[in-house]
Amino acid sequence: MSHSSQPLYEILYTSLFSQDQPLSAIASIASHARRENLRRGITGLLVFDGQRFGQQLEGPEDEVRALLQRIRDDPRHLYVEVLHDGPITLRRFRNFSLAFSTLEDATALERLQSLRGLTALRAFSDLPVELE
Repeated sequence: MSHSSQPLYEILYTSLFSQDQPLSAIASIASHARRENLRRGITGLLVFDGQRFGQQLEGPEDEVRALLQRIRDDPRHLYVEVLHDGPITLRRFRNFSLAFSTLEDATALERLQSLRGLTALRAFSDLPVELE
């Protein structure tokens, strides 16, 4: 089945960046993810607050779920926690294989972790991001 004919799915998760990794690894993570996401039909937004990642992924369900598993297995991501997942009809980030932004508020993603479902998704969408 081609990516375009599969139903779309989204996942929003947070994770803690492993402190034994240099901050310079963030650029490498984003660059690699952009290439892989393009190849796999995945789009989304990755935000980083200096300690935590928040990411909304969207694309074919099998690809999005497989990517989440690779993230869970990646030692740079600790405490991966899914805040929302479910089917979607339209992509929010169709123009970005991976949009990336840092956050000035170092507690925004920590506060987001207490939310679930569409409430978490709305709060993530309201974060003050500047896309790169």
